[in-house]
Amino acid sequence: MSTSVTPTIHSTDAVTDAAADAPAVLRPHAETVYAAELAALAAADDRPRPARWRLSPWAVATYLLGGTLPDGTVITPKYVGPRRIVEVAVTTLATDRALLLLGVPGTAKTWVSEHLAAAVSGDSTLLVQGTAGTPEEAIRYGWNYARLLAEGPSREALVPSPVLRAMAEGMTARVEELTRIPADVQDTLITILSEKTLPIPELGDEVQAVRGFNLIATANDRDRGVNELSSALRRRFNTVVLPLPASLDDEVDIVARRVTELGRSLELPETPGALAEIQRVVRVFRELRDGVTADGRTKLKSPSGTLSTAEAISVVTSGLALAAHFGDGQLRAGDVAAGILGAVVRDPATDQLIWQEYLESVVRERADWRDFYRSCRDAAAR
Repeated sequence: MSTSVTPTIHSTDAVTDAAADAPAVLRPHAETVYAAELAALAAADDRPRPARWRLSPWAVATYLLGGTLPDGTVITPKYVGPRRIVEVAVTTLATDRALLLLGVPGTAKTWVSEHLAAAVSGDSTLLVQGTAGTPEEAIRYGWNYARLLAEGPSREALVPSPVLRAMAEGMTARVEELTRIPADVQDTLITILSEKTLPIPELGDEVQAVRGFNLIATANDRDRGVNELSSALRRRFNTVVLPLPASLDDEVDIVARRVTELGRSLELPETPGALAEIQRVVRVFRELRDGVTADGRTKLKSPSGTLSTAEAISVVTSGLALAAHFGDGQLRAGDVAAGILGAVVRDPATDQLIWQEYLESVVRERADWRDFYRSCRDAAAR
């Protein structure tokens, strides 16, 4: 016998009224922020859709990569990178294979995972956040212990995990930082992904996945203290590697887009000069990350940090807040200098020397970077 989990149905009027009265949230979910684009894609999408998908695979790829619909609606790109990577990821979700997004920190794994779930299922919230303390119950199910003690094991006492709910409702579940989860907990997924069922031995029952269910996991290959996936579990995934941005312009574009979105959500005022400083921050990060200057003439030592695109976004966003609240409203080198120092110098014993050498041998020699050099030198001296 199999058990189904019945989703809660809300009336449209009730949801609308609640949304109108609710306070503005700091970080709305993707399906909320881009609801208009998803609706426009659904209206224009006349291609075949897999069971319980809100959009066809073509429309999902268009949602992530951007484009213009026949009615003139512009779909903004959510991911800047090779189109084939997105096509393979979307195609994987249309099969019975789970998807593993693998890459170094800052390659937009979580971002892509969230938007894929939003476009496929209309709900990106069925999420398990992987940590060293993630228990097995987070992937399988838990119990309402008050009811368990009062009534014994029963269907009503069971608390479904996000993965179990996704199985029962034909949705897309997400597991972030899979390799941070202990190995024995990771392997809980093997039965789910291979048999498409989750046994509940306490009830002599099971939950079978309905059509439309799939799972997206993310992992990075530079994290310390990770738990490697067993070969049995890795075989259940189709792995897609997300690369770092291929060019300086691509990375600048990604940082500029995300900083603009974050600035709106934080209600930061428009800040002149942001693009010029974004270009410098990204160039510094890329040169130190690659171990060579952009012109290829000078080899550099790389610091211990990853200096990812995500860290560049954080540095610039912090700089915008400084410029808006404690500066003259224009983003300047002094607003990003402290953030860059914090991102680069993770190990004071070695990274401090690498940063000083970079400042003196590279940044100091660039005539149009004098303000940047002085600001970074002053930040390091504090």
